[in-house]
Amino acid sequence: MIQISANQRFLRQSNGEPFFYLADTAWELFHRLTYDQASYYLADRATKGFTVIQAVVLAELDGLRVPTPQGDVPFESFATLTPNERYFAHVDAVIAKANQLGLVIALLPTWGDKWNQKWGTGPEIFTAENAYTYGHWLGQRYRDADIIWALGGDRAIETPAHMAIIEAMVAGLRAGDEGRHLCTFHPQGQQHSSQYFGQAEWIDFHMLQSGHARNRDNWRSIADDYALTPTKPCMDGEPGYEDHPAGFAVENGYLDDYDARKACYWALFAGAHGHTYGCHPIWQFWSIGHKPLTWARRPWQEALQLPGASQMQHAKHLLLSRPYFRRIPDQSLILAGQGEGTHHIQACRDSAGSYAMIYLPANQTVTINVSNLLGPTYRMWWFNPRTGHAQWLDERTTALPIEIVTPFGGPDWVLVIDSLPAGFEWQAPGWQA
Repeated sequence: MIQISANQRFLRQSNGEPFFYLADTAWELFHRLTYDQASYYLADRATKGFTVIQAVVLAELDGLRVPTPQGDVPFESFATLTPNERYFAHVDAVIAKANQLGLVIALLPTWGDKWNQKWGTGPEIFTAENAYTYGHWLGQRYRDADIIWALGGDRAIETPAHMAIIEAMVAGLRAGDEGRHLCTFHPQGQQHSSQYFGQAEWIDFHMLQSGHARNRDNWRSIADDYALTPTKPCMDGEPGYEDHPAGFAVENGYLDDYDARKACYWALFAGAHGHTYGCHPIWQFWSIGHKPLTWARRPWQEALQLPGASQMQHAKHLLLSRPYFRRIPDQSLILAGQGEGTHHIQACRDSAGSYAMIYLPANQTVTINVSNLLGPTYRMWWFNPRTGHAQWLDERTTALPIEIVTPFGGPDWVLVIDSLPAGFEWQAPGWQA
């Protein structure tokens, strides 16, 4: 089972090795796909390096009343919330397939409109009493599965009744699975789990939703959660989706792989333990015959091949190539050239000073401070976040600031500075110069 690292900043496997939470967003996975379709999707995501799939048991798109392709709904009746065994047998099979492929399911017991409709179809079916019962049943059923619980579901907690429902559901899950799985909370857009559960013992890592506008400053939001006490891992669980209208307006154009990369590297280098990618046609598994939500423009099978999904794994490989549990954010590495908006530069380094990484999202010049790194000699190279390839830059012996200009062929690059005595390979396995 996945655990929290000793320094409370990252996730780790039970053997102590890092667990890099790299998620894809598949909210309608159980509701809209057959088992064969789900298996096809999961195999694609496993091949592309994802480690987590975020999916919802009681789905957003009228998931209580509109049946699955097999003709099933989750409950025999809303009054008793008696589970429909055929529906949950399908959920069982899809989770088992994901686990077989090495994927962990970040499992939302319900979308938020079932406890705070606000918008969407609902209906609101949960009280504190039946939330506990449902949570306990679900916890027992998936006690031995490789999952992470994610409460919430894109809604704000606005009343004491809402809070009571979430806390009761958590208590039920914890009792049912005997506390085996990590828990987090997926909040509404531009909100944080920490604003509701900053002091809650049950929440193992914090999640924010930066949302679907272009150049959202999720690095700032991560920094806010990173600074909280008590210390807990934090992440952006829903940044702008690839192929989503920017700001929900078609006239703004569609977010693309560049937008997805910026959100990823900004968050990770600001201190996030992991990151979630999303693609607009995929979360809803849109295909002919369904109503496209917010201007989805291609079937999910075609969207699987959009470039952003394949590019996310390069960040994972890069960070796992260096001492993982010692990564800290450090903007003091940037002496001059710090940009704004799409030009924002984000930096991180090893707490022991053996390496630094700086994400430069555009063609720009930056002056680097190496005083917090182990000198006196530094090897510098470029990492291409679009391809995962490495490109040699220079080797220098200096304690003075270093001015760097991004190479051609961007727009974005990661500058890697390795302390030579650390002995790192500048071309990790699988990368190409």
